[in-house]
Amino acid sequence: MYKSSLSLFSVSLLTLSSLAQAEQAAEELSPITVTATRTAQGTKLASTTLITRKDIERLQVNSIEDALRGIAGVNIANNGGLGKSTSIFLRGTESDHVLVLIDGVRVGSATTGSAAFQHIPISQIESIEVVRGAKSSLYGSEALGGIIHIRTRNGADNAFQPSLSVSIGSHDRYRYSGNVAGQIEDSWYNFSLSREQSHGFDSCSPNATSFGCFTNEPDADGYHNNAGSLRLGHNFNDRVLVEAYGLYAAGDTEFDGNFQNEAEFVQQMVGGQVKIRATDFWDFTFKAGESRDRGKNKHDGVFSSYFDTSRFSLTAQNDFQIAENHLFTLGYDYLIDEVESSTEYGESERYNHAFFGQYQGEFYGHQLVLGFREDYNQQFGKHDTWNAAWGYTFDNNITVSASYATAYKAPTFNELYFPNFGNADLNPERSRSYEIAISGEHDWGRWSVNHYHTYISDLIAFDSSIFAPNNISNARIRGVEAIAATQVFGFDIQANLTFLNPENRSTGANSGKLLARRAEQSFRLDVDKRIDDLSVGASFIAEGRRFDNLSNTRRLSGFTTLDLRAEYTLFNQVTAQAKINNILDKQYQTAAGYNADGLNLFFTLTYTPDI
Repeated sequence: MYKSSLSLFSVSLLTLSSLAQAEQAAEELSPITVTATRTAQGTKLASTTLITRKDIERLQVNSIEDALRGIAGVNIANNGGLGKSTSIFLRGTESDHVLVLIDGVRVGSATTGSAAFQHIPISQIESIEVVRGAKSSLYGSEALGGIIHIRTRNGADNAFQPSLSVSIGSHDRYRYSGNVAGQIEDSWYNFSLSREQSHGFDSCSPNATSFGCFTNEPDADGYHNNAGSLRLGHNFNDRVLVEAYGLYAAGDTEFDGNFQNEAEFVQQMVGGQVKIRATDFWDFTFKAGESRDRGKNKHDGVFSSYFDTSRFSLTAQNDFQIAENHLFTLGYDYLIDEVESSTEYGESERYNHAFFGQYQGEFYGHQLVLGFREDYNQQFGKHDTWNAAWGYTFDNNITVSASYATAYKAPTFNELYFPNFGNADLNPERSRSYEIAISGEHDWGRWSVNHYHTYISDLIAFDSSIFAPNNISNARIRGVEAIAATQVFGFDIQANLTFLNPENRSTGANSGKLLARRAEQSFRLDVDKRIDDLSVGASFIAEGRRFDNLSNTRRLSGFTTLDLRAEYTLFNQVTAQAKINNILDKQYQTAAGYNADGLNLFFTLTYTPDI
């Protein structure tokens, strides 16, 4: 594996060197992102990907999963199509090792520990920021593998800007969305509504052998989602900024299962923030919000069970500009998770509060980031995490960097308290990560290569000796990621390449096996070109084999997909889009027994009046 990583590293450098021969400048250099440092001061020391609203529309992205497929460091497992359970693995860590934020508010189920990405409507999203690598020193539990930060729609540049979009696709899929946004002097607003529905296809394959898909019901598994989002803000004299935002999505999804085959869901987030420019060197930010994950499960229309989990979080943060290019941050976080369910849990509430500090400095081409956090968990007591990152930028705008970080993850309510399954004696999972990177920003484009090692101890896995979860596993994850973007002869080109070795280091029969549902290789290439009012593009995605179980006896073959898209501006105010997904009609699975969609079509007509 180590030799393979070195070979891939060499190939990546050769590929990036060839891109340097591009004859035209890229339209954009690396965007400045704020999640990696919790401040508006950008850093080159974190590996991030920012998917903007412009990207969502250009790529004709139809879901969060669609937006993240093939992105460096990301693996996705989907249980049978639109609206079905979707797990995201970041840098080979577990699906509940990813902290998910919507407008800075922590979201996700307190019972399962992961977010319902499948129910977050893409029409309500302004951007998706992926931060790779452990960030517990800033965000605490869950940020072991990284962060996915989703932001809802923003205001517009003018006072009143409406838009209306209608889409139709395969499997009787329809989507209707409307958006009104604007800015009036120092105030801004956005209000969006959407409805999406699909007849779907059969989620389970006839020879399904995975848990939850033993019984295949040969029928189409439909989905519908009604959603809305709201954002309001005002800036008082450039000293005080106040903003409120919210997202609501509710609907119904069908699936194949032994005991349940339909679920009603609600995903909800409300929050707000106040930013105060106290002095020329001191900024104070206060944020608070609540997210809810509610579900009601049925079997053939008969009630089976329900759950209602909520997460309330607040943050008070101080940023001190102690000198030019030297920023010191001090903050406090509070989080409380609550569970209400038809299933009786041993405990239904848990709180956590934490203090964190960070220094960011830049001097003589060197960049330095140091962070420390102390968490006090109601059940698990005190947990300290820290990180250190250093980088140097040469005169040719090439940056080399190295970093080290520790992280931890508190067990979920299901792992601790689920009746006849949970283990209340579990300890938090812990990790340490090392990373080296090289990146460049040039007139012709940008590129980066990252190589990392992550060691996880007390990894929670099912222990057959006690028939419950237990801290019995360890893992070593090694990976190489290469990212590049440029423009050649008017073609916009973006590429993502990942090589991953997520090795199980536990004792016993599974020692040396690969962690489940992570592809060892993945590659994504996006190519787009605009000619006057016409834009055409293609996305090529290739993923290597993966295994669906710890013993690696259930192998899922690798696959390649090709998507083609076109966009034409009919008038100044009307745009037509068409997309052919999986034009090669590849039959593949990312979770054993669950079908992925074959060749399918999607058409969109958007009206944006010029007011």
